[in-house]
Amino acid sequence: MLSAEDNDLLTQTGADTAMGTYFRRFWQPVALAEELPEPDGSPLRITIMGEELVAFRDSDGRVGLLNRHCPHRGADLYFGRNEACGLRCVYHGWKFDVSGKAVDLPNVPPGARHHDTVRAKAYPTREYGAIVWAWLGPADAIPEVPALEFGALAPERRFVTKQLIECNWAQVMEGDLDTSHFSFLHMPAPSVPSNENPDAPADARRLRWIRNDPMPKFQILGHDVGFVVGGARAADEEGIYWRMTQFMLPAHGTGPSTLPGETYFGFTVVPITDRASWIYTYAWNPERDIGPEERAKLRSGHGIIAELGPGYVPVRNRSNDFQIDRSAQRYQSFTGVKGLAEQDLMIQQSQGRIVDRTAETLTATDAAVVRFRRTLLAAAKALTAGEEPRQPWRAEAYRTRPGSWFADEGTDFEDVLVERFGDRRGRVRAAE
Repeated sequence: MLSAEDNDLLTQTGADTAMGTYFRRFWQPVALAEELPEPDGSPLRITIMGEELVAFRDSDGRVGLLNRHCPHRGADLYFGRNEACGLRCVYHGWKFDVSGKAVDLPNVPPGARHHDTVRAKAYPTREYGAIVWAWLGPADAIPEVPALEFGALAPERRFVTKQLIECNWAQVMEGDLDTSHFSFLHMPAPSVPSNENPDAPADARRLRWIRNDPMPKFQILGHDVGFVVGGARAADEEGIYWRMTQFMLPAHGTGPSTLPGETYFGFTVVPITDRASWIYTYAWNPERDIGPEERAKLRSGHGIIAELGPGYVPVRNRSNDFQIDRSAQRYQSFTGVKGLAEQDLMIQQSQGRIVDRTAETLTATDAAVVRFRRTLLAAAKALTAGEEPRQPWRAEAYRTRPGSWFADEGTDFEDVLVERFGDRRGRVRAAE
């Protein structure tokens, strides 16, 4: 469990908080590129870590990210005109470029100092992997965007979207790192064979091993930008079944089930406020294109990607109790909720908007969750004490992979990673 003070530190990301300051030392996703599809198109409202912003793609295709309120009288720039390389407030015509510079102040007399001094607060942006990223940290030191592998691949080899979750960011990360929950949350009903689960995250063979061993043995190995978690389960004649999950600071995670040739899954969590988050989800395959059939499956919800409705809101969500079907829960699936992603979203949100970690009872299978909390708390406290994080400057170290593998009993986790990926921490040197 955590103290109330540490729970607040972990979960609060406003601009004046320790964790909020730490998050602002990393590039953050703020939109999908598809949400700003054309130059001079409609502006986009964005809220990130409690800050109200507006994004727009200017006439040259550059993405600007400004404080949502005009520095003149506070009118909402979302209602502005996106025209001729700038966003113009419709109240008095003040116009700002992507850097926040005032390029036209039509009701200010020529020669007035306002022409030189007025600026809208603006944040630098980059596009990588079909996502618009923003830098909300110090303007005098800006690293490269993290080189997550999916972003370095051709568009034909990746699928990128996002989904809303109505709870704190840390609950999402902890749910991903808790691999033992697969033995229950994502299983068929106890009377149903594993091969009859339509929402299965893996084939029947792997599901049987996950179901039969609810207490996987964990090993955790640190690396330059986070850590990799290995969960080992007995796998009949195959030996030991390893499921490997990557965590990268501050809030990047992966799915653990991928065997060679299968498509990888990953995500990045971004706080909207302390009580809601966006999960940017991506699937990628470095060996082949993601074809029309698989792409259609991803669009309709598959793996960690939920079936989405308007506004990237999952069809099954808090407002409709995730469409839980009690008959299906009795006879078909452990939860009665359709979709692996929705099962995760349901249980994470059921903990509350911000879970009370002072009231927990942890076990040995929560080792990765404990490691996550200690890592984030120590990093935020170190920054408060004046120690800048090194991870944002190691962009290439974010090119990691998760996955599954089989090994003989007693094989060291590092050796499993070498055999699976050719690297002792699951890194890849370049996109293939």
